[in-house]
Amino acid sequence: MNFIWDKITEWLKELLVSGVVGNLSGLFDSINSQVADVAGTVGASPQAWNGSIFGMIRSLSENVMVPIAGIILTFVMCLELIQMLIDRNNMHDFDTFIFFKWIFKTFAAVLIVTNTWNIVMGVFDVTQSVVNQSAGVIISDTSIDVTTVITDIEAKLDAMSVGGLLGLWFQSLFVGLTMKALSICIMLVVYGRMIEIYLVTSVAPIPMATMVNHEWGSMGQNYLKSLLALGFQAFLILVCVGIYAVLIQTIAATDDISGAIWACMGYTVLLCFTLFKTGSLAKSVFSACLLYTSPSPRD
Repeated sequence: MNFIWDKITEWLKELLVSGVVGNLSGLFDSINSQVADVAGTVGASPQAWNGSIFGMIRSLSENVMVPIAGIILTFVMCLELIQMLIDRNNMHDFDTFIFFKWIFKTFAAVLIVTNTWNIVMGVFDVTQSVVNQSAGVIISDTSIDVTTVITDIEAKLDAMSVGGLLGLWFQSLFVGLTMKALSICIMLVVYGRMIEIYLVTSVAPIPMATMVNHEWGSMGQNYLKSLLALGFQAFLILVCVGIYAVLIQTIAATDDISGAIWACMGYTVLLCFTLFKTGSLAKSVFSACLLYTSPSPRD
């Protein structure tokens, strides 16, 4: 009877060992694929990422938004002229120079609106240059393979009991499903940023039409701030991936297979959390810079 039980136990162990090794060998494939794609995605300009979407957004901006921006610009500059006249002691202290000043500001505003697309793309060209230069320094090997991290994994699995192997099989199955969900989260952050760039650039002429006005100019300033935040968010994403690459390389060979699995999963969850924070962090950084350099309302 013991002979039969030993054979059944041996058969279960062989089945569980092969199942655990199979789960571990492809456990982080989806994450490895998404993380490896991050540098190429965030390092691409809006035009290079998807030329069809880029052409559609440019057409909408130049053909739909520019005429609307022209109407807004007319209103803003009329308001600017009225404000200039009122500010001179209700026209009692009249100076013809203000008309030359107003003409110059109007010319500058028209120049900004008609070249909005070039200005916006110039901002992203500058930020993408920074990102591409830093990619070679930050990005390193980010692939995870537990079967190579843990030496002699099959021998260590053979030494485990049936109960321990069964628990490890369930853990590897759960972590595998979680990794697929986390890979989707990484894709949402990276691809969502690019879609947000297209959305923001599509309405660029409207906020840029208010740049030269004292009262409405904050709209244009906030818009430029959002552009810079979106551009440098890619740099923060690369920093997160670089930190992640360093952390996963610190997982040393160990006898605790379960601990190695959960450590890899923990670092991946941390990566997803920090990636979701990059957008708000970039916006808060540029908001702080603007607030620091702008005069207070009392000045």
